[in-house]
Amino acid sequence: MTDVVSTDPRTGRAVEVVAPETTPEQVAALCEAALAAAPALEEMGRERRAGLLDALADALEARREEVVALADRETALGAARLEGELTRTTYQLRLFGEVLREGSYLEATVDHAGQSPMGPRPDLRRMLVPIGPVAVFGASNFPLAFSVPGGDTASALAAGCPVLVKAHGSHPATSQLVFDVLAAAARDFGAPAGTLAVVHGQQAGADLVAHPAVRAVGFTGSVTGGKALLRIIESRPDPVPFFGELSSLNPVVVTPAAAAERGERIGREAVASFTLGAGQFCTKPGLVFVPGGQDGDAVVAAMTEAVRQAPAQVLLNEGIANSYGRTSGELAQLPGVSTLARGAQPEGGEGFTAVPLLLSADALDLPHEVTEECFGPVSTVVRYEDEKQLIAALEDFPSSLTATVQRGEGETELPATLARALRPLAGRVLFDAYPTGVAVSWAQHHGGPWPSTNSQHTSVGTSAIRRFLRPVTWQGAPAELLPAELTDGFTGIPRRVDGVLRTPEG
Repeated sequence: MTDVVSTDPRTGRAVEVVAPETTPEQVAALCEAALAAAPALEEMGRERRAGLLDALADALEARREEVVALADRETALGAARLEGELTRTTYQLRLFGEVLREGSYLEATVDHAGQSPMGPRPDLRRMLVPIGPVAVFGASNFPLAFSVPGGDTASALAAGCPVLVKAHGSHPATSQLVFDVLAAAARDFGAPAGTLAVVHGQQAGADLVAHPAVRAVGFTGSVTGGKALLRIIESRPDPVPFFGELSSLNPVVVTPAAAAERGERIGREAVASFTLGAGQFCTKPGLVFVPGGQDGDAVVAAMTEAVRQAPAQVLLNEGIANSYGRTSGELAQLPGVSTLARGAQPEGGEGFTAVPLLLSADALDLPHEVTEECFGPVSTVVRYEDEKQLIAALEDFPSSLTATVQRGEGETELPATLARALRPLAGRVLFDAYPTGVAVSWAQHHGGPWPSTNSQHTSVGTSAIRRFLRPVTWQGAPAELLPAELTDGFTGIPRRVDGVLRTPEG
């Protein structure tokens, strides 16, 4: 049996054995337990599940110091960053409690029996119900917010679905610790046995996705990994939904007015964004479109100087470090691509380090390789001469999670044109900001057309719950057999009754 080992990325050395890889028999037992737990978890109801989410958040807060210290040792992301990530994680757990209490996510709809233009209509009542046990794959770059206690887990539990998490090999000790905290809190709260589970090992993840008890899969990672899971799903007798968040380049467009107004500042801020977290964010700006001319030169000069002063950074694992070194080196050698600046070389030879890199290319002759994601602290400046050239370059651009417009004060005409060009390519369009940093809120969305994601609803924002629900219509059902939210006297949540939206206030 293979051991799962926790490694310190700052040194590249193994620190501890976390657990043995989960066997196929163990995976099957956990899946069966999750399937058995599903009815009881649904029957807890909205208010009790909201209380469960609050209890999970409280349990994580109580172990904050221990969780942050271990996550930092395993990821080298820094205590300050991880403190913020844990705060985000507990907040999103509690936010989904609010979603449950508010209730509109159910899309409860009542059409009473009566006449219609099509003739007599039966009594019809529809709402969303849990889809069943969900497999969640932790992400390498967010050991908390997109891992065992992350948005996939929070939204699936809120929906009433048991969760089985495949721990990421970059932070197995953190994953196990956090799971132990959550499992104990769920047990103490009275959640059914099997509500939460964790597995370790690549084969265990594959076994999880193939098991018939699993009814949906949430994944944040590479296109290659996502496609491998899709192949498993497609080979099942009953393929299930796959919600993947995969690859993104996140272009930033600097208008001539913005360059003239604050070019130096934009240059510094753009570098701070693409080197944040060692460039290991799915929202990292991988391309920055900068106008030609003197004002654009000021943006590029500021970026160049900022990268030269940037220190070497520690990456999450050896695979990411090797990929970054290989891919960034290949990009720098492409015809039409030049190197503007490199950051400081690392001291010593230990650990999984990366040197920040700034490249440059022309919008008229942009190699397609530059428009593919490179995980790590690298970005490419793309110079354009006019609006026509810029729009033409964007038309050939792959889809991303985000697209950003840096505009001049009060400028609207060109930003409006850019927004129309960028909206088909991205799930989030930003103005005068940077894409790194994804707020958790009712209005947030963290998706985009393929290859950024393959779904309409993603793991960030309250609509994440929609992935793990399916609609059911009750036709002609007696009141005593209806869910409470569909009975005539129920007024606790927003509902559409005979075509009219009604809120609890009336």
